[in-house]
Amino acid sequence: KCRTGPLDIVFVIDSSRSVRPFEFETMRRFMIDIIGSLDVGPNATRVGVIQYSSQVQNIFSLKTFFTRADMEKAINSIVPLAQGTMTGLAIQYAMNVAFTTQEGARPLHKKIPRIAIIVTDGRPQDRVTEVATQARNAGIEIYAVGIQRADMNSLRAMASLPLEEHVFLVESFELIQQFGKQFQDKLCGVDTCMEQEHGCQHSCVSTPGSFYCECNPGYRLNVDGKTCSPVDACADGRHGCQHQCISTRGSYSCHCRAGYYLNQDRRSCTMIDYCSFGNHSCQHECVSIPNGHYCRCRSGFTLQPDSRSCRATDLCNGVDHGCEFKCVSTEGSYRCVCPEGQQLQADGKACSKCGAGHVDLVMVIDGSKSVRPQNFELVKQFVNRIVDLLEVSPHGTRVGLVQYSSRVRTEFPLNKYHSADEIKKAVMEVEYMEKGTMTGLALKHMVEHSFSELEGARPLSHNVPRIGLVFTDGRSQDDISEWARKAKESGIIMFAVGVGKAVEEELRAIASEPVEQHFSYSADFTTMTHLVENFKLNICPEEGKGEMEIRSPCECEALVQFQTNTVAILQSLTEKNILWAHSLAQMTARLEDLEKQIANKK
Repeated sequence: KCRTGPLDIVFVIDSSRSVRPFEFETMRRFMIDIIGSLDVGPNATRVGVIQYSSQVQNIFSLKTFFTRADMEKAINSIVPLAQGTMTGLAIQYAMNVAFTTQEGARPLHKKIPRIAIIVTDGRPQDRVTEVATQARNAGIEIYAVGIQRADMNSLRAMASLPLEEHVFLVESFELIQQFGKQFQDKLCGVDTCMEQEHGCQHSCVSTPGSFYCECNPGYRLNVDGKTCSPVDACADGRHGCQHQCISTRGSYSCHCRAGYYLNQDRRSCTMIDYCSFGNHSCQHECVSIPNGHYCRCRSGFTLQPDSRSCRATDLCNGVDHGCEFKCVSTEGSYRCVCPEGQQLQADGKACSKCGAGHVDLVMVIDGSKSVRPQNFELVKQFVNRIVDLLEVSPHGTRVGLVQYSSRVRTEFPLNKYHSADEIKKAVMEVEYMEKGTMTGLALKHMVEHSFSELEGARPLSHNVPRIGLVFTDGRSQDDISEWARKAKESGIIMFAVGVGKAVEEELRAIASEPVEQHFSYSADFTTMTHLVENFKLNICPEEGKGEMEIRSPCECEALVQFQTNTVAILQSLTEKNILWAHSLAQMTARLEDLEKQIANKK
């Protein structure tokens, strides 16, 4: 053995079919003997092995093993490829892959020799001169070892200069082991760190004819190339400490601010949960803060001077509750109540002498191309907001939905769903039709099918109001007058809602009398609040005759309630743009007007 400076050595072994099995075994022994004479290790000599024939196979790279035992085991496990002799391809692989820093080669600026030992027994089947020149120019020192049938010209074309020190021809495989002992002397050199005063503070690394200094982990080499300084591991900002980074010699540690503790990852911090100690005495809630805690009361309660106990707040006196009759405070909240004989409405505030009204409601929505997908979603939301305020059941309110464009499609009839949740889910699954605007065809479909008893409409003798709500944004491509007239003649109360390019003349033709109270228009989908101004319903018909039952005041009031709920939905679509106080005053005035009209009808 000899003392060498660190080297990066890659054996490039010919395993073509011309190398017989027992001959390949001598090549194994050659590599193992050479490695046995080297001082191997991560900071000493590193060794890699590749074999080639018609292709190249990496056995192990420069970063794979750092002990002779592991290297010897891997070499003894090599299975020869037994194909052609593509020596040029093997040199190309060594240059582009085996001697890269990714595969374990030390950077060139460290001046650690890169040595390729090519062992072959034949003539290359590809070109080697050009690729060998490139490899040598890249800083690789090439030793070419030919055995028995090897071509001397090819060996000379591959090897580094001077050729007499880098080209070797061995007469037989039996002699390669003896040659190996001679070749070891080529790799042995003077340990310059031992031969002269190097002055390195930490460690000296020998190179052929020279040396360089290295520092221990956690230190950096100073500009003098000899002394070392501790690395401030916190300075580069990559420490990952959530709060504080504390540098130590060659390392760092993370610390947390007061009131926090360090997590198991030794980087992140968690605030100490002082409430979890169980001694806070808070009546309702304990809230932890750095270095302590404080007590908090639930909504509707007030923290008392002792900073621990809570007392209920009388919300009826402290908020605008909006109860029509009476507000009753409860623990942390309030509720509205109505006089005996009256019922609380769906808004939780208003009172009515009548129960929830029942209607058969069919909504006919425009799905033409001009509506556009995003606006169609707004229309579906509008539909669902109406459904939210209805008492949907087989014996209560029934809802059907029709969409039209160039054709008409029943999305679901009146008798399809029996709960609001089912209807809302079905509405959100409705697919946008696009194409034309055949409003007349949609009205015909509504009259002939949607309000038929087959699709769930109650018989006219039951006096259940039939309401048709048509929502459109453009001019119809067919005539609407005939079926608008027939709809109203058949007893359907028609409402027309127009947006964008909807034609007022068509809306008026659709709407029931009085027209002004049954049609509305808005410039676009985002400002539908303007529809509220004209959306007034007059839906209590005259008393029936003959077998028709006389409509009771409660039925009439129920229909008015439906109108009120629908108006409220339209308001909510643009509630950010409305002053609530002003709107409430307007709504009150409208309701008073409706009450007068109902009284006159009586």
